[in-house]
Amino acid sequence: MLLGEEAGAVPAAHEAMTDFTTPAILLRRTDYGDYDRILTCFTLSQGKIAAIAKYARKSQKRFAGVLELFTELRVVCSRRRAGGLAVLKEASLVRPYAAIRSNVARMAYASFWAEMVNLWMEDGQAQATVFRLLQYALCELDAGRLSAEKLSLIFQVRFLAAAGLCPDFRHCSRCKKNIADLKSADFSFNIARAELLCAQCRVSSAAQWVLSRKTIMQLLWIAETDLAAAGRIRLSPDAQAQALGLFESFVPYHLGRAPHSLKFLKQMRRRVNAP
Repeated sequence: MLLGEEAGAVPAAHEAMTDFTTPAILLRRTDYGDYDRILTCFTLSQGKIAAIAKYARKSQKRFAGVLELFTELRVVCSRRRAGGLAVLKEASLVRPYAAIRSNVARMAYASFWAEMVNLWMEDGQAQATVFRLLQYALCELDAGRLSAEKLSLIFQVRFLAAAGLCPDFRHCSRCKKNIADLKSADFSFNIARAELLCAQCRVSSAAQWVLSRKTIMQLLWIAETDLAAAGRIRLSPDAQAQALGLFESFVPYHLGRAPHSLKFLKQMRRRVNAP
């Protein structure tokens, strides 16, 4: 469900290597040659890394049952001093998140979040805030304590905020007035320009969404409060669908392409909601 990625060159055995140990979440895996796997991991201390798990496909004992998608691991890797592909030496299971992989709907949401991280995060750039966000979302999704739709909205809002891409929902983009001081009950949002417009500043556009004041205030709450409090927010079905629709349009537009996993997620959601 996740996008492919070039495997990269396998480190030569004679090159100087350095070891590092870090918590990691497995975003994707690709078969490499006859015996190995290339893993894309999002780690707490090293950011996104690509690592080769040698003999992971051949040996039943080496990494047995550990290298499953979305698992939270503690990994020991070696890497050339000049960078490049790391070598996975050890991997111990921290949280399996097995309930996600046993449910197609949960897999669809987890795949979308993982693909967002994989596409947007630069290699080797640590982002502890995003790591903790993905960890929280997977944990809640696995436990089933929150709906997948609410979790996806929380994840997208918080991820975009951490990446510096979240729109400003506090002010009208044209008149710069605080929405709390405006009488508009509804506001329009321009996807292409990432503009929130009050009723007086609204202009026609093919990329507009209408958002109620209440929905905007709830989005601000999700963006600015702690994760536990964000999970307790109560969204009406209409407000949740409205906000999800906006962000699931905003993300691919500013990414420049629609994530494959988002296409599958939308197809699955339509099938579930079909009469």
